[in-house]
Amino acid sequence: MRKDEIPAAEFAVIGGSGTLSSDFPKNLPDEDVKILAEEMRFETPYGESPAMRLFSVGEKRVLTCRMHGWRSGVTRADASRQVFWVLREAGVRRVLSEGGVGTVNKLLDLRDFLIPDDYLDLSCRKDVMLDGRYLLIMRDALCPELRRALIAATRRHFQGRIFTRGTYAVTDGRHFESPAEVAMMAGHADIVGQSIAPEVYLAREIGACYAGLYFTVNYGEGIRRAWSHEKMADIFYDDAPMIGEILLDTIRAVSADERSCECLSLRKETLLKDVYDEASSKG
Repeated sequence: MRKDEIPAAEFAVIGGSGTLSSDFPKNLPDEDVKILAEEMRFETPYGESPAMRLFSVGEKRVLTCRMHGWRSGVTRADASRQVFWVLREAGVRRVLSEGGVGTVNKLLDLRDFLIPDDYLDLSCRKDVMLDGRYLLIMRDALCPELRRALIAATRRHFQGRIFTRGTYAVTDGRHFESPAEVAMMAGHADIVGQSIAPEVYLAREIGACYAGLYFTVNYGEGIRRAWSHEKMADIFYDDAPMIGEILLDTIRAVSADERSCECLSLRKETLLKDVYDEASSKG
């Protein structure tokens, strides 16, 4: 599809393992949710985008993709670039992400929710950007306003333990971490997963707020003697509708136009602008 066929949308949901089995939001009963378009793919400077779905929640328009855009034959760095290039062209200003994560903090149990307020990037995917024209200040990288809405929605739908702050350590995957790696993170992070970076950087680069909802589905190696893959599968299938409802409630609760956070102001014009202009003209 051509660039001018990308639909306008104010919100985006980057789906992870938490909503995958529910085909979010297609199988939810909410009467104010309408599917507007499906299986949309767009040409981007980084290759063809993953399939995306456009839906509305009342008057709010939302773009979503499955599993962070990851798919065979495409690097995760390029998948993220493709997704966020489309979101930038669509005019997205609020981005929600979700996923299943492992525990690093020994106090966490399976089926605990955590809405992190910080992250620790241990991945090798550091230089993932769209055009490098901005200096990204990563203070309050997880939008406080979106986080408050996520916390309130989670409390309405979930009766278990909800942690309203914490640190997400991100690794490259696609394997789980070793006991030594988990031990290294202890005291510095609470959960571990594979998706919050580079998404958190790219959201700031396009001027969008970003926050995530994460469900603990396995114990980090060394936290417990062993953990059950079957238990993780049960969580994967049983709790997806609830996670979908939390995301929809969060969208209902926030405005895309009226933002009280600092997210947009923490994106600054780079002092290396002439360098990037010269590189672009040669490319």
